[in-house]
Amino acid sequence: MSEDRDLAAALTEVEQFVASAGWDRPVQLFALVRTEDLLAAQPSLAAELDTAVYTPIAQDPLPDQDVARGLAQVSWPAGVAGCVLVQEILVLPPSAQEALSEDPDAAAAQAAEHPERTEARLVAGVLRSGPRACLLRVRVPAGEQELPLVRGADLAPNLLDALELTFDDQN
Repeated sequence: MSEDRDLAAALTEVEQFVASAGWDRPVQLFALVRTEDLLAAQPSLAAELDTAVYTPIAQDPLPDQDVARGLAQVSWPAGVAGCVLVQEILVLPPSAQEALSEDPDAAAAQAAEHPERTEARLVAGVLRSGPRACLLRVRVPAGEQELPLVRGADLAPNLLDALELTFDDQN
């Protein structure tokens, strides 16, 4: 399945916004609203908004520091077309993942100390209508050339599932 171009554009916009604040940032959640709906409700914003299909709107911090528990407490009104979550993560090679503890806290500590870890910023988004997308920016040392963004909904399928559940009326 090909990536939804408008959702991909919204993820890129969110990543650029978050990147402007630098690294070592907390998890951030954004609502995606259709720009035309936002302008219809608030015409005074016309000079501030671009022509993108979706406008991201930063939300308050998650109600729980644990992403899964925090997302379980989120639900969206009908006017929200999608959402995006930004999270800094550690990426390990497959060989290192096999040696991690079963205990999530112990595994996180092991990953943080692993010599082959790579720091990255994961941006994951879903639309209420079904499309999903992710992008990943690898953190490079200061002064080194940025690496290209990595894209693909298969980067974080469990996180995308959790984001989709925020649109479930049973939430």
